[in-house]
Amino acid sequence: MTIHAISGAIRVEENASEAILGATAELVTAVLTRNGLVAGDVVSVLLTATPDLTAAFPARAARLTGLHEVPLMCAHEPPVPGGMPRVVRLLAHVDVERPRSELRNVYLRGARASYAAEMVSR
Repeated sequence: MTIHAISGAIRVEENASEAILGATAELVTAVLTRNGLVAGDVVSVLLTATPDLTAAFPARAARLTGLHEVPLMCAHEPPVPGGMPRVVRLLAHVDVERPRSELRNVYLRGARASYAAEMVSR
């Protein structure tokens, strides 16, 4: 068993249930597709939303994409001044027999890794 983590993020157009669910489904699908994964490869997923996204649970969208038996958790990101608004982030733990270098993180609709962006701005 080899566990790797894949991260991703997507900007959401507005704080509306359909927008949050649609963007999250797009992100989950992109992570699975770009990495050649199926639901059975996924061990667990942590989804976070910025504090301005309150209309839906991102985990609901992950269930709708087929992650029925995968443990999921949602959380809110801290409201850091200058942080990117309306973002859903994902950290997926996967069990694959491939080197980490073959896996791809996914950032969509102008989203970026928050910590990397913070380090660049310093």
